[in-house]
Amino acid sequence: MQRRDILRLATGAAGAASAAGAPWPAWARTLNGFDLSGALVPAAAIEAGGPPRDGIPAIDQPRFVDAARSGLTDADRILGLARNGVARAYPVRILNWHEIVNDRLGDEPIAVTYCPLCGTGIAFDARVGGQAASFGVSGLLYNSDVLLYDRRTESLWSQILGRAIAGPLKGTALPSVPITHTSWAAWRARHPRTEVLSTQTGFQRDYGRDPYDGYDKVPRLMFEVQHRDARLPLKAWVMGLVINGQARAYPFDWLAQKADAQGRWFDQLGGQRIRIQFDRRSRSAEAFDASGRMLASITAFWFAWVAFHPGTDLPKEP
Repeated sequence: MQRRDILRLATGAAGAASAAGAPWPAWARTLNGFDLSGALVPAAAIEAGGPPRDGIPAIDQPRFVDAARSGLTDADRILGLARNGVARAYPVRILNWHEIVNDRLGDEPIAVTYCPLCGTGIAFDARVGGQAASFGVSGLLYNSDVLLYDRRTESLWSQILGRAIAGPLKGTALPSVPITHTSWAAWRARHPRTEVLSTQTGFQRDYGRDPYDGYDKVPRLMFEVQHRDARLPLKAWVMGLVINGQARAYPFDWLAQKADAQGRWFDQLGGQRIRIQFDRRSRSAEAFDASGRMLASITAFWFAWVAFHPGTDLPKEP
């Protein structure tokens, strides 16, 4: 994993100086200029991840191509959205370098977010107070997870919490939108007319190279978290779900063994009956309520899920 490379390419001289061990300029020591007073999380636990604000640039004018021109391989990972009559795939190989896509599906503003350090791809309805919000990458982390900021108020938002933790909008929640973290082959089979985020982003990046290559294989973290739990390996893949305040993580390795031949596991969570759908081939999981409505779950490394949900439980066989 070459985080030093992504810092150098994303932030220019300042990022290269930091990666080489040189001191950051005075403005960077103020945590990228964001006011953390009265933050809803311990301010001392908010870390500068390296880049300044917008050093990792969000994609604000996304372009899309059809499936035949995607340039993806079957095994490439994507975040998939099917909403308002539109199906779109956002390749992780692009999101690794940008982390946020400010998009619209139909008339609905959507923020598609990805944190390479946590493996978390989460989409939000980007309307805040009735207005479409535009988000950028703050360059700050909490529990190793990306902190977004909205450009109108400069409030800081936790991706996994889906809530503003500092700034004028502190305490405001962003509604999550169900998204699928899966392989390109699986998504294309379900949505053959899907649009795909183009590599023509307006930025010069080598999207064929993974700057985090190998990170998911090493049993250590780059940044500290407030809570650890040894029930699973740090970077075991899980699907996390919260219903009526009850949090549960479904480990992929467990689902591969326990789900039925159709990949189904039925459960009760937060007083509701749910169905977990696990695709063994693509190593992806989705959650549905009793009416078949897809729920907003989070695919993540175990360490990231449990850091934000220290009371989470694991599934038990009936």
